[in-house]
Amino acid sequence: MPILPIDTGRYGTPEMKKIFEEETRVQRMLDVEAALAWAHAEVGDIPREDAEKIAAMASTKHVKLSRIKEIEREIKHDIASLVRALAEACGPSGAYVHLGATSSDIIDTATALQLREALRLIEKRMNEFERVLIEKSLQYKDTLMTGRTHGQHALPITLGFKFAVWMREISRHIQRLRQCKKRVLVGKMTGAVGVQAGLGPHAMKIQELVMQRLGIKSAEISTQIVQRDRHAELVCLLAMIASTLDNFATEIRELQRPEIGELFEPFDLEKRVGSSTMPHKRDPETCETTCGLAKIVRSLVFPALENVKTWHERDLTQSSAERFINPEACILIDHMLFSMSTVVANLYVDEQRMLKNIELTQGRSLSEAVMIVLTKKGVSRQEAHERLRKLAIKSKMEKRYFREILLKDEVVSGKLSEREIDEALNPRNYLGTALEQVELMVKKTREEREVRGLA
Repeated sequence: MPILPIDTGRYGTPEMKKIFEEETRVQRMLDVEAALAWAHAEVGDIPREDAEKIAAMASTKHVKLSRIKEIEREIKHDIASLVRALAEACGPSGAYVHLGATSSDIIDTATALQLREALRLIEKRMNEFERVLIEKSLQYKDTLMTGRTHGQHALPITLGFKFAVWMREISRHIQRLRQCKKRVLVGKMTGAVGVQAGLGPHAMKIQELVMQRLGIKSAEISTQIVQRDRHAELVCLLAMIASTLDNFATEIRELQRPEIGELFEPFDLEKRVGSSTMPHKRDPETCETTCGLAKIVRSLVFPALENVKTWHERDLTQSSAERFINPEACILIDHMLFSMSTVVANLYVDEQRMLKNIELTQGRSLSEAVMIVLTKKGVSRQEAHERLRKLAIKSKMEKRYFREILLKDEVVSGKLSEREIDEALNPRNYLGTALEQVELMVKKTREEREVRGLA
């Protein structure tokens, strides 16, 4: 009976969950056993026809999960049970199954095969999200909105500028993932304690052939297990990606508050229910789910780091932990990437509310612009800052527009004309290089995508 929400279908895409299904994992271990038999035949250790028989039977069509579990109930060892079940299916050729190997050769190499598929899907999701952010950066390049620091109105920015910042964060994660894969996607065929004694005089060649057959690289050196710094690096990276998505989702949630009302995650107005009791509710539940799942992914970092530690050439403390860590981290990140890419692609943007919100400070958010103009008229920066600080307080306390306060101030009005004050208080005149930065970052991202073979 399903218990966890991944199993019940609440979280996880079908593509990613398929990669980590128990039967798929068994098939990947059988793939390793088949590659091992083939490699032995290639170096002349076993008859070719026996290797071909093992390869032909190394499938869950012939080696049933139910049979493996039946054997495991008796002997209490999962890999030995798989080996016995495969050997049974192979008849006399079964004598050569698992020759010279140890359990971790099969487990760790199969894990690399699973992670290869998982990371391929995660990279695909990030590439798609990056594409969405390119489109949004350009679509809203000129869309004026308030920039906020400490939750307070700061200076004007554009929504496209915000999206361009997000885009480059995803781009960096794509770079990290592509670099990380080289260290993570490795297998091993070295036998007990890693010295390859049981594999005979052709041991190194056998390992090379196995990995060549499977399409991954060998760990350059290992003990009886692939060292878990590799997997820990990946989990730390996935936690970083989760935190980035958490950040994006939090921003959308903040801007969806009725008091702000600038961005809204997509909501099916015809069918979707926001609250079981309050009919008017339109909650940012997808973004909130992303924030919640990010906590789980980050929590996996600690056991992943703990798995780096092992007794001597191996122990079993990694095994139980990573049965949770690897599938959960990959399934949840894939789910979050798909969800947030969909949210951003279909965001509702209230541009009029953005303009209205800029007016909330009655022009005070352009105080720096006025200060800069004053310095160009010969007023010292410090003097201009202090005067405008006091005038901003006056505007706030008296609930009067900043323009009115400035025009009545003898120092400001003595240095600046009414037209110059109006130009300084126009938020479109104080965007700096925001639009140029958006264009440059989109250009840079597109160039990187071309190198990756993407449009």
